[in-house]
Amino acid sequence: MLKFTPRRVNMEDGRTPVMYDREIDELAHAILSDYRPEILEEPGKIDFEHFLEKYLEANLEFHDIYYDDPKHPVLALTAFTEGDIDVFDEENECLTTAYVPARSVIIDNAVMESEIEGVARFSALHEAGHILLHWRVFIDSYGDPYERKSDTASVIICRRESIESYGNKNKDKDRTPADWREHQADYFAAAVAMPNQTFRPFVNRVFRENSIYVPHIKIGYDSDMDIFAGDLLPEFISEAYGVSKRAAGIKLRKAGFVSGGSVK
Repeated sequence: MLKFTPRRVNMEDGRTPVMYDREIDELAHAILSDYRPEILEEPGKIDFEHFLEKYLEANLEFHDIYYDDPKHPVLALTAFTEGDIDVFDEENECLTTAYVPARSVIIDNAVMESEIEGVARFSALHEAGHILLHWRVFIDSYGDPYERKSDTASVIICRRESIESYGNKNKDKDRTPADWREHQADYFAAAVAMPNQTFRPFVNRVFRENSIYVPHIKIGYDSDMDIFAGDLLPEFISEAYGVSKRAAGIKLRKAGFVSGGSVK
């Protein structure tokens, strides 16, 4: 496994890496080249469980993660230290705790439903981004990064609005350190799930196969093009990479293929 050491960190906000999106793309390319180079040759669905457990050597578990706000469900979390996390005991219908070891990724059971497979993949890769990029935030300057500090694990909790929203929220100047960490993890997930090396040629091929010979589509000028860019094209990407149409739609905008409109 490649080791990541950030070139720059913000010491005032807990050593969050200072990274441009292109640097995250470069990191994702290096990691995929080391993990399985064939992923960079053809579009495909990355095996997120194998990537997390075998390559990142993370502990992957599935629980009913407890959250107190139904409007903002928790899809996943990363535990940097060993300890307890809050879970819901469905059998007894009560809040309880579950012990997890350090370097654990927990995916909520609801996310693993087959009809939202893409969200499960993206959520897991989002947490992989936290594992790789943000472990330094959760240790002191002299300690063991995975030393147990208390009975409760040190975690990053990722709610629905933090996943599949990379670059789609606050403006840069308004982001908190936690916002930046969520952006970085989300952008990393997209860069691993849909690497530019296959994504750009794939989209260009779909354009040609549908007799579209412009490099960029702006929503709101042609109804047929709007349907293609807003619905059909994300569906092609979703099927090829095993991500949600929403994640595909945002990636299309970040890559410069589509602008305008809203992402479903």
